[in-house]
Amino acid sequence: MDTLILDLLDPEEARRPPMAMKDYSDEFRADAVALFESTPGATYKGIAADLGISRGSLRNWVLRDRERRGVGPDTARDTGRAARASQATPSSEPDERIRQLEARVTELEASERKLATERDILRKAAKYFAGETNW
Repeated sequence: MDTLILDLLDPEEARRPPMAMKDYSDEFRADAVALFESTPGATYKGIAADLGISRGSLRNWVLRDRERRGVGPDTARDTGRAARASQATPSSEPDERIRQLEARVTELEASERKLATERDILRKAAKYFAGETNW
């Protein structure tokens, strides 16, 4: 678009440099998808904000990964829902209590995987950005 036309629409917008397309590695994309899929109750917006990427990019990556795996695009990640539903009230029955504890362990393991994935992504990002600086 011509800068003269942009000046007419919004003079401040005309002075800003165009937004650069970011190129993410396949490994980063896979890690982001894994983080989203392993996080109970995650939203595209929340995970994307945590990683500093756009919500649309994350959504596209997740949908492409699900298509590649043959999983439906709206498949719910219900591990967190099942764990929360079984935690509703403590039961006096030993079998029910065991089921509740197993569900809690599953939820904690998913949380641990999420944190480990986030840590790995942050380490890789720190290493990448340390190499980019020209001090």
